[in-house]
Amino acid sequence: MYRFASSLASKARVARNSSHQIGSRLGWSRNYAKDIKFGVETRALMLKGVEELADTVKVTMGPKGRNVVLEQSFGAPKVTKDGVTVAKSIEFRDKVKNVGASLVKQVANATNDTAGDGTTCATVLTRAIFAEGCKSVAAGMNAMDLRRGISMAVDSVVTNLKSRARMISTSEEIAQVGTISANGEREIGELIAKAMEKVGKEGVITIQVSSVTLLLCIFCIIFLQVVLLSKLIIPLLGHLFLN
Repeated sequence: MYRFASSLASKARVARNSSHQIGSRLGWSRNYAKDIKFGVETRALMLKGVEELADTVKVTMGPKGRNVVLEQSFGAPKVTKDGVTVAKSIEFRDKVKNVGASLVKQVANATNDTAGDGTTCATVLTRAIFAEGCKSVAAGMNAMDLRRGISMAVDSVVTNLKSRARMISTSEEIAQVGTISANGEREIGELIAKAMEKVGKEGVITIQVSSVTLLLCIFCIIFLQVVLLSKLIIPLLGHLFLN
């Protein structure tokens, strides 16, 4: 009788643990469940996220753009007029709106990685293309035909811009561009021009926060990771000691 009761108790514990594990798995799957949405209402919510993000970012456009104050989790608020920095700080509670905003963030990040500037302009253009695209699709236009039309228009605009662009070569021209990017700070623009003149097109310029304005040039070779044999490196550099 004792063995029978002990066996029943053991089976009950196993069943309870199994049900707990199943319940935990179900809870885990619910947390990662996806909402699938279609149609005009979904596009409208995505467009709303795009527009609200673009409205916040667009005030920073150009040399006379205004600053945006960003709340931070720790420390004092951050004041900036960098478009991609403002875009990255925006999150919406609504998931669909957040998807629309994330699309614009991808454009801003890609522009920043490629050109290093122009993120606000890219955000405003993305907002306009997305808004007009939603109107065209709602009117019955095929989405893939719309995409091909946008690609053709982009190629035409890029060709036109390249025909109008001109290369800058003098330090004065570089200083002018740097001054505009530095919100009209002529001193910073001239410092950038001097740095580029010293290191050339292939040089690396690193900016650090400091209490003084200083330009320091170091002419050297930096190895981030040495994997070659010393007998292959020494003939090239003379003497190299590997610790």
